[in-house]
Amino acid sequence: MAYVAVKGGEKAIEQSLKLLDIFHSCSKSIPIEDIKKNFPLLIDKIMSEAGLYAPDYTALALKQSKGSIEESVFLLRAYRSTLKRDYYSSVCDCKNMRIIRRISAAFKDVPGGQILGPTFDYTHRLLNFDLLTKNRIKKPVTGGVGAEDIYCGRIDDILYNDGVLDKPEEDNTEPFDVTSNLLTYPAPRSARLQTLTRSEEGFLEGVAYSAMRGYGAVHPTVSELRSGYVAVKIPHPIIKGEFITVGEIMVTEVEALWPSHTESEDGDDENFSLSGGYGCVLGRNETKCIAMSICDASLNTTGPTPSQDEEFVLTHGDCLEMQGFLSHLKLPHYVTFQSKLDRVRATKEEK
Repeated sequence: MAYVAVKGGEKAIEQSLKLLDIFHSCSKSIPIEDIKKNFPLLIDKIMSEAGLYAPDYTALALKQSKGSIEESVFLLRAYRSTLKRDYYSSVCDCKNMRIIRRISAAFKDVPGGQILGPTFDYTHRLLNFDLLTKNRIKKPVTGGVGAEDIYCGRIDDILYNDGVLDKPEEDNTEPFDVTSNLLTYPAPRSARLQTLTRSEEGFLEGVAYSAMRGYGAVHPTVSELRSGYVAVKIPHPIIKGEFITVGEIMVTEVEALWPSHTESEDGDDENFSLSGGYGCVLGRNETKCIAMSICDASLNTTGPTPSQDEEFVLTHGDCLEMQGFLSHLKLPHYVTFQSKLDRVRATKEEK
């Protein structure tokens, strides 16, 4: 029966694909470069969930999928799985980030200053109806051309030196690659962070929001949020011990702080200190990055809430797995449903 259904559905599937092009036609005249320039934050979101830093291919996937984020992620992950891995890069230290934006919610005055950068945070959130009839208005640039690159030290390094922030132990073990190995629990920190940075944005933000509202133990303060470019280096193919820079990628990094111990009633603050949560995502996606730092901090605590359950957070956050499992409900389930229906009818007849 299944074979007949498949053969009988071939023509219907062909017509469905033709209708897809008719109902959701995408003009071939839209250049990929225009998609990249006009929707940079959307490109960054898709790259983060796909786990592939490729703006051109992301714009192509977005165009091919008619603007569907989940379909774009699916296309990119499928493409990435075919690529050969020639090199492993060295650790990218965000301390050496070429900064375009860097703020701290914990301190007013920080070494290097507050660098607001490009953001919607300070806009009035009013619709600009000029965009309906006019192209982008180009204002003359009055400064900043030829300015020096900005680099800033970490705020957390200052707190480490003051002894008020718990310094994590150095871990030089080989990072766990969740794209090549089955994730098991408890997961190593590298696997946890890699899974979180590829998690679906809405899910991650929902888990973080629940933790802040009381379904968890974390309500942190953003010590530092920074966005910018970091260099990607690989071992020199000839000179041993040397590295060469193959390019730059834009990332957003967040370090959030929260009390690691509850203050005692008798005022004994001997063990009272700060602990941190970490977030780092591809491109510009600050809310997701903050959510990631909250989830990371929350998973370092123990408790009954979902935000403290490592398997719950890491298993259900993968956008491809989540959306794929939901989408599979659209496929034929005739046999299983008929079985359920027969049981319901039998029960009704017995009564």
